[in-house]
Amino acid sequence: MVTWILKKILGSKNQRELKRLMPMVRQINEFDEQFKSLSDEDLRAKTAAWKAELAEIPGLEAQSRKLDEILPEAFAVIKNAARRLKERQNSFTVCDQPMNWDMVHFDVQLLGGIVLHRGRIAEMATGEGKTLVATLPLYLNALTGRGAHLVTVNDYLARRDAEWMGQLYDFVGLTVGCIQHDQEPDVRREQYAMDITYGTNSEFGFDYLRDNGMATTREQQVQRGYHYAIVDEVDSILIDEARTPLIISGPATISTHQYDKWKPLIEQLVRKQNMLCNRVASEAIEAFEKGDVDPAKKAEFMAEGGLLMFRVKLGQPRNKQLLRMMEDPDKRRAIDKAELSFFQDTRKEELFALKEQLFFTIDEKSNEADLSEQGRNFLNPDDPDSFVLPDLINEFTEIDLDPALSPEEKDKRKAERQQHCDAQAERIHNISQLLRAYCLFEKDVQYVIEENKVVIVDEFTGRKMPGRRWSDGLHQAVEAKEGVQIDRETQTLATITIQNYFRLYQRLAGMTGTAETEAAEFHDIYKLDVNMIPTNRLVARTDYNDRIYKTRREKYNSVINEIRDCHNKQQPVLVGTVSVEASELLSRMLKREKIPHNVLNAKFHMQEAEIVQRAGQPGTVTISTNMAGRGTDIKLGSGVPERGGLMVIGTERHEARRIDRQLRGRCARQGDPGSSRFYVSFEDDLMRNFGAADRMTRIMERFGLEEGQELEHRWLNKSVETAQKRVEQRNYLIRKRTLDFDDVMNMQREVVYTYRNETIDSEEPRKLIYEVIDEAVPAKVKEYLDVDEPNYTGLIHWVNTTFPLGLTKEKAQFETRTAEENTQFLIEKIKDAYERKSSHEEPTAVKSLERYIILNAIDRLWQEHLYAMDALREGVYLRGYAQKDPLIEYKTEAYDMFVDLMANIKNEVLNNLFRSTSNLQAFENFLATLPQFLLREHAPTAPTANAPARGRQLQPVGAMAAVGGDGDGEGEVTIDLPVRRSMPKVGRNEPCPCGSGKKHKNCCGRVA
Repeated sequence: MVTWILKKILGSKNQRELKRLMPMVRQINEFDEQFKSLSDEDLRAKTAAWKAELAEIPGLEAQSRKLDEILPEAFAVIKNAARRLKERQNSFTVCDQPMNWDMVHFDVQLLGGIVLHRGRIAEMATGEGKTLVATLPLYLNALTGRGAHLVTVNDYLARRDAEWMGQLYDFVGLTVGCIQHDQEPDVRREQYAMDITYGTNSEFGFDYLRDNGMATTREQQVQRGYHYAIVDEVDSILIDEARTPLIISGPATISTHQYDKWKPLIEQLVRKQNMLCNRVASEAIEAFEKGDVDPAKKAEFMAEGGLLMFRVKLGQPRNKQLLRMMEDPDKRRAIDKAELSFFQDTRKEELFALKEQLFFTIDEKSNEADLSEQGRNFLNPDDPDSFVLPDLINEFTEIDLDPALSPEEKDKRKAERQQHCDAQAERIHNISQLLRAYCLFEKDVQYVIEENKVVIVDEFTGRKMPGRRWSDGLHQAVEAKEGVQIDRETQTLATITIQNYFRLYQRLAGMTGTAETEAAEFHDIYKLDVNMIPTNRLVARTDYNDRIYKTRREKYNSVINEIRDCHNKQQPVLVGTVSVEASELLSRMLKREKIPHNVLNAKFHMQEAEIVQRAGQPGTVTISTNMAGRGTDIKLGSGVPERGGLMVIGTERHEARRIDRQLRGRCARQGDPGSSRFYVSFEDDLMRNFGAADRMTRIMERFGLEEGQELEHRWLNKSVETAQKRVEQRNYLIRKRTLDFDDVMNMQREVVYTYRNETIDSEEPRKLIYEVIDEAVPAKVKEYLDVDEPNYTGLIHWVNTTFPLGLTKEKAQFETRTAEENTQFLIEKIKDAYERKSSHEEPTAVKSLERYIILNAIDRLWQEHLYAMDALREGVYLRGYAQKDPLIEYKTEAYDMFVDLMANIKNEVLNNLFRSTSNLQAFENFLATLPQFLLREHAPTAPTANAPARGRQLQPVGAMAAVGGDGDGEGEVTIDLPVRRSMPKVGRNEPCPCGSGKKHKNCCGRVA
């Protein structure tokens, strides 16, 4: 009560903040009046003068202060330019459509521009001109010359807004670019070089990954920094898409999937489960009917029926008989009661036994399907252990302790057991993913089939996402299910989450019609505060209470009746659905009623904006999947306001309240009349999974609902919103967890990408090579010598296999020096050898080669590291069973793996240093200068730091040996090379080529 009174007197926090900005709005309008007397050239001259002034200011902070100082004047320049374009009725073409400029900034739009410049989120209702608002802060921040980005949700909007608002930027002397999906790198670089660049979040993110993870020269990189960005539809990009990381992947080197092999068995298994569930449901119906016949035993029969139907719910949550029974309050309560009783701790074993009566169980909430023992026996009746992973540690220990086995046999046995384990794990994984594909992923809901490919449908926008694939083999499982071509498995080459990409920007802002419900998440993750900007005119929309029905069938019939009534009085209707399947079902029902309509869903992406623009014409009926067509205004046709404006009908409540608010906001723009209503049934996924089932059942009983009757009350709206809040909280925790894990990867990514860019930008890559030598050699010396028993032979072997030094124990004399002195001795030898190698090559080519050596090591090992990190992340959740926090375990192991990665990169660089050349002839010239040794023995196995190698007896051959083989070898570099023949090989019994007439084995061959 006290809070309410204070808010009435002082206003909310948002109102107080906006009030503080109003004097700045008045200041902008005063400057606008002054600028009316300026010529076009004088107005443009202000842009050039500010750009020149800001270019001379060093440092971001000083530039930022200057921008705040000139804000009112800069905003006034843009507003004045917009007025001039409108007064001249400037005509132009946008996306091949003719347009006239007819917009000048309102005061509320100036307010929104100030909020955006300050790095906040401006919540502005649909139709308030967010596209125009963005021109103000984009113009101001582009003056620094560092680039300003506007991020939209699809390529069409990026191109439309760049061409549309480009008229204004061009008028004031700024350049504007647009990133599109199919552009070449050269074109992209040009677009990023513009003052202002429009594009989609995925294009910006993928360009970042390509620049930092794949480009090998500065010319191949297209982006030029992350100064300022405005995210349009910020809730859709930073929240809805935040759970899916951006991944650039390439085909895996080997593909071992068995989806096509297991598909027929899984199909049979699913059919058997369906038959089993239908039989159990029939038994439940019989039990319920017996209860109706015998009232004395009704409670007993109801409990039996509830138990049977709970079993059906575990095995087939969308079973039609189950859904029909859920419509009856008594049966619904019996099922809920059985479910609640089994989830008590004391009945865990009974629940397990109940699950074992099925072939598999399905959990819709967590999107998982789990085989039971019965299901496993059906798939593999002959092998009871086919779904058990072997305990490799125990098996390896048994092999090691077996005295009858030789070392070679032990290695062979271990390899066989490892191979068996891998095959077992692959089979289990393939079957699990196929089961998920059959039971949890529906065609035309989660995906569509297009050109013999599975294309994912975005659950929030209803848009198709070509090129995106589900990870972990799930996409291949769905491809196998649908009988389309199964593409090869992919391996991650580079990855980043949307959250971490946008946190790269020095200043980030956003705008949307619905951000208030997610304000806490924006603040926690992105440090973005939300300001609600008032509408230019009062909203005249009427939001009716939800209508709640028992079944979907009743709900859809009622929706059709409402559409018919509106259509008969020529009132336009926009119908929002949550899936492609629902939109096509409604379309079929409307065709039966002979009501003309347009369908806008993932299958008709191309006509999206055109259909939405026509949605306000008299008598038009438009069915739209989840706010497809966002960013396009629905303007009312003539006579429509008198008929009540646009009617928005939601056929289902979405998981997120924001999506529902966006749908409502499509009508009543700029003070237009309009109305909205949502239709809900107890069969909707939201109500089944997260709704208050008990409370709804009691309400149904109390009101005694008949077929086709509805519930309608504002209290029921609250109940639905409570369910939505539960889902929002759950999804937020998922996104937060994704970010917590990716933060670990992000720190590693920053180190690797910084090292990579440092290599690309370096004028003297040899300094980086020598840094690697200075860091890696001491570590190796320490590994071999800083132990209880120094392994001098092992160190010599490592040196000789990595560098062409040809060290012997006598030459090296490691025993006579300290570890530090040995380190210095080796570093000098290696650098001297490298200088000698480089002297035979072209200087410019050597620089490119040195960069390539480092970049190749980074890229190859980073990809392997990403693969290992994926495996760690999947397996680390099992640590929870040992009462350990998976995140802490992940951080600890990830750090150890990263330390190994950096050490391996350095070793890889050293290994390739003398095995790479820019020119084969130069390399041969270098080899010709080296003393050569022939090894007169079988090559030993590579020693480890703790296992000394067998000594090599190096026997000098020929004149080169005399140069390099005497004394201490000071100043000489040697390399072990095979002996090259100057003539064809001579057989032992053939005549000797010296001409003696004897057999080769009795002449020169005897000496050899």
